[in-house]
Amino acid sequence: MADLRQFRQFVAVAEELSFRRAAERLHMAQPPLTTAIRRLEEEVGASLLERDNRIHRLTPAGRAFLDEARRTLAQAERTLAAARSAASGRRTLRLAFVDSTINILLPRILQAFRHQHGALDFQLQEDTTAGQLEALREDRIDAGLIVLPVDRQPGLYTHLLVDGDMRVALPEGHRLARHARLRLEQLAGEPWLLFPRHYGPGMHDLIVAACAAAGFVPEVVQEARQMQTIAGLVAGGIGVALVPSLLQPLRPPGVTFRPLQGRRARIPYRLALAYRTPSELIERFRETAQALAAAPAFRMA
Repeated sequence: MADLRQFRQFVAVAEELSFRRAAERLHMAQPPLTTAIRRLEEEVGASLLERDNRIHRLTPAGRAFLDEARRTLAQAERTLAAARSAASGRRTLRLAFVDSTINILLPRILQAFRHQHGALDFQLQEDTTAGQLEALREDRIDAGLIVLPVDRQPGLYTHLLVDGDMRVALPEGHRLARHARLRLEQLAGEPWLLFPRHYGPGMHDLIVAACAAAGFVPEVVQEARQMQTIAGLVAGGIGVALVPSLLQPLRPPGVTFRPLQGRRARIPYRLALAYRTPSELIERFRETAQALAAAPAFRMA
């Protein structure tokens, strides 16, 4: 029966596509590694690698084995961590988050939750909404702070935390900054900064659809994944952008925010907590997050 050591060996070979580099990574000699992979293939009953003098690619069986091996190794790490936490009286919450929560909402949630439940460790990672949904499916995280809308995910629980909107971000001194509110069509012809679609398809499509309804296609001059990057580019005069109003309290220097007006004004920004397996710990975290998100500082009209 294959063991965790063989799983780690195969993952290294599959990721490096080289027995030499994999052996160096594993701090072992190459011949024993080659022998171990050959024995693993014999146990599986199929070739896992396409190779002659060198590895070319994984076979279909190899790709399937790699996915499951990664999951098994991750589960083994979680099992060890859970046992250690139980022994020490501490619990761990694996939480992912989108970058728009980093500067205001997330730190306050973590601070409040730690204050209420001291014997708790967080494993935190920043990720896109799409990346978090995949991580939830593969049980690599317990919960995630995601941006709606998302396609229906069977077995996924979502609880709305923030129901707000997008604001126009303009360079300080921009000609449109003299208006207290802006119609979306006033931004036609402006250079735009936008999130890449593969990074956040739901938000990207909402913005593009709203522009289309206003009679124009945004002239995108630069894409950026990070909210802070977009704010910095706006401050540098590169273009205009629509950003969550959650960013406005930060008052990034060089950026002027304006709300939208008119019948097409509201482009929603909806932040939710997503998880697959309900638990007492996640329920308490949700309650803390919802209470903080409902505070006046986070109300986004």
